[in-house]
Amino acid sequence: MNREPMNVIIIGGGTGGLCLAHGLKQAGINVALYERDRSRTDGLQGYRVGINAHGVASLAACLPPDLFATFVATCARTPGHLNILTERLTELLSITLDEESMGGKSVSRMTLRQVLLTGLEQHIHFDKTFTRYEQHANGSVTAFFDDGTHATADLLVGADGARSRVRRQLLPEARLDNTGIVSIAAKVPMSEASRALLPPKVLDGITLINAPKGFGAIVHVMEFPWGANGLKEGIGGNDAGLLARWPGLLFDNTRDYLMWGVWGALHNLPANPKSLGQPALLALATEITDGWHPNLRALIRASDPATAFAVDVRTSVPVDAWPTTNVTVLGDAVHLMTPGRGVGANTALRDAALLSARLGAAQRGEMSGHDAVAGYEAQMREYGFHAVAESRKQFDASGAIHRPMVGRVALGAMRTGLRVVNNVPLLKRRMIDAENDFRGVERSQR
Repeated sequence: MNREPMNVIIIGGGTGGLCLAHGLKQAGINVALYERDRSRTDGLQGYRVGINAHGVASLAACLPPDLFATFVATCARTPGHLNILTERLTELLSITLDEESMGGKSVSRMTLRQVLLTGLEQHIHFDKTFTRYEQHANGSVTAFFDDGTHATADLLVGADGARSRVRRQLLPEARLDNTGIVSIAAKVPMSEASRALLPPKVLDGITLINAPKGFGAIVHVMEFPWGANGLKEGIGGNDAGLLARWPGLLFDNTRDYLMWGVWGALHNLPANPKSLGQPALLALATEITDGWHPNLRALIRASDPATAFAVDVRTSVPVDAWPTTNVTVLGDAVHLMTPGRGVGANTALRDAALLSARLGAAQRGEMSGHDAVAGYEAQMREYGFHAVAESRKQFDASGAIHRPMVGRVALGAMRTGLRVVNNVPLLKRRMIDAENDFRGVERSQR
């Protein structure tokens, strides 16, 4: 017997919401996504995002095969090394990576957004700011927007990020904590001059800087399969065909670049980055890194000031289970996390794949819609809030490493531990296995 298609409203067009829309579309469910940005060319912010095994599997499950192939074709070169160095570029730990294990895939955030928007043109409503929802006795739910319009469906999904209005109404007790950590980031165009500033392993990987006062940094080179004049030599015909058919490429100005970020506890900084303009942010980053290797400071000075931005690092506080209704949430709307473990976007993708799979089962009559959402919420809370807790361990201004005297001892102990792991193969293997487990890499792939 044919079943009437389920109707789902998604609020928010971030990574998780767009992936969910594709998954629902694949499952034969009617989906409408409401995005406050005015067009697909808005929201082109941010730099690298690493897609780990969980994220890749989720995209493969939700996207049509040709679009998933486009995602793969538009990824940057896979990082070859994960490095942890001192502020003087002395090696503490270096691990060889591949995309089947910890390395995962690297993609520009703006590129990923354009990939995920492709194919959803008939399902997205831009320039729609959600205000509230209203649930009805017949089991439906209506979303209201600030332009006076509204839409009704069987299920409403809040994928509207850290400031989620859906979460505020659904879970008024949920709150965000400010970790006390602030970060500054910017981009450096790749050139012979910028390449010359960094050692080969840094150019070939993701590098974390472990510095005094609890300060830290990241450096990552993003190299893509196209250049200023189109596709680079060596890209296969299949990839070229995919890119030629991909409308998202028309909206993407991504070129090879190097991204960096510097962070620390606000109480250790000479000024609050959030109060500064872009040129002043670069000046502050240079001041913070006084005493660091001159090449790192030269990198900061070489940055494009227009790309500089500052972020207060915040995190969700886990909430207890809530009664399942016809409204739910995913991604940062429910489990915002620090970048400490690099899994925020991947957890949102994991949410999208799980929810779309369960709603697909409900559409086929294998379970009720209520049970589909309840099962999703139970699993999502478990892995989502676990990731929140693990990520916060890396970014919390109350940690010992950010304190004046104790911090020196903590830094010394941390560096000693990293050097030991770096020189003892068994310990390094155990660390890699633990990280692969966290990122969802099957042991058969290692």
